[in-house]
Amino acid sequence: MRSRFLLYCGVIASLLYVAMNIFTPFLYEGYDWVTQTVSELSAVDAPTRPLWLPLGIAYTLLVVAFGWGVLKSAGKKKTLRIVGILLISHGLAGLAWSPMHQREVLAAGGGTFTDTWHIIMSVITVLLMFLSIGFGAAAFGKRFRLYSIATILVFIVFGILTFLESPHLGKDLPTPFIGLWERINIAAYMIWMMVFASVLLRAEKKISPGVATKKVREQKQIFNNEHSQMNKPVY
Repeated sequence: MRSRFLLYCGVIASLLYVAMNIFTPFLYEGYDWVTQTVSELSAVDAPTRPLWLPLGIAYTLLVVAFGWGVLKSAGKKKTLRIVGILLISHGLAGLAWSPMHQREVLAAGGGTFTDTWHIIMSVITVLLMFLSIGFGAAAFGKRFRLYSIATILVFIVFGILTFLESPHLGKDLPTPFIGLWERINIAAYMIWMMVFASVLLRAEKKISPGVATKKVREQKQIFNNEHSQMNKPVY
């Protein structure tokens, strides 16, 4: 039951992050989710930062818990153990993010090391996502593998589109679709994580009855042995 709860954390984490992206922008007057990045919701002096920060921490801790659940469910599957380690690393990396400054500050030359570190952590996080999907694809059958490959292709296409517009952000120039491209990638990964958790939960459910049956057989054997000893004639 504990292992299943940890796997459900993957679903909860994904739903939480999606909800954060849907509802938090309403608290930021003038924010446009199509033209602005997710990072601008947690930027220095952004009105949504006080809310985004604790929710972001909750998300990262849920991802760590999910990764631990994957490790516990991996058994002898090396690829699943690797995915578990990657997910834990992804979650812990989320605690090391630093905020970026708002566009007008960056354009005025007010950027600091926190902005550089924010970019570095973005690259590390995307890489961990890629690797998680890749090793996760190798852990299961053909259908899940094809689905994972499709998710990676989405990452590549919309990652390139995001990258092409990202230099304009620091110059406070128009970024007409950067938020949309970024959110498509986010949605693709969140859906993948939920599907991955569901596959693991189904696998756990199939294994559990067999384990339970084995325990029943063992207990029955012990009972029969004890019963035969009690009824053994004494000479």
